[in-house]
Amino acid sequence: MKLKQIALFSTAIVGLVASPALAELTANATTELNFRTGPGPQYEIQGVIPAEGVVDVAGCLDDGEWCEVSFDGQTGWAYSAYLTTPVENEPVVLYQRPATLEIQTVTYDEGNKAAGGAAGATIGAAAGALLIGGPAALAAGAIIGAATGASSSIDEETVTYVRQNPVEPVYLTGEVAVGAGIPDTVQVYELPEPKYAYVNVNGLPVVIDSETRRVVTVVR
Repeated sequence: MKLKQIALFSTAIVGLVASPALAELTANATTELNFRTGPGPQYEIQGVIPAEGVVDVAGCLDDGEWCEVSFDGQTGWAYSAYLTTPVENEPVVLYQRPATLEIQTVTYDEGNKAAGGAAGATIGAAAGALLIGGPAALAAGAIIGAATGASSSIDEETVTYVRQNPVEPVYLTGEVAVGAGIPDTVQVYELPEPKYAYVNVNGLPVVIDSETRRVVTVVR
């Protein structure tokens, strides 16, 4: 009887070891991406995830827009339209949440952290969303922007001009990043270089392409 019990116990251990662990979801940032203390542009930026930077994804809010991630030893929130993970060897934007991709749903307790930056502002009340063409198009734009090195074409003189000539911010939903589209309803400001204009979005100055109105540089 004793030998039988030991045998059964050993079999149980083997079964536990052989059981596959749930795979941890990782994702890549398609462009430099703000790493915030909470799920929204009104929360403080605690760092920047570099383009192609890898994050561990704990889960995303039920609406799919913001995900809780870990990066460089810190936990925070990133906008899911700029995060991709491979599905059958093809990058998939987390915002799209296909049936083949299992993402945990998480919640955010407003009492955990105080909002910073644009706290108190009505995000998107006047000018609308930052997402022209939807999150998938925005993410694709970010990939294109990162791949072509759009920000590298902006000279230091233009960046200096933007810093020395601040403008009032406009608050939009979504996230400020290379490739994001600025709605036509938002007033932009001329630069000495006519190909570009600039605007302050959610407290961050950005240089945009005058023709496409897409962000080519975030001035930090």
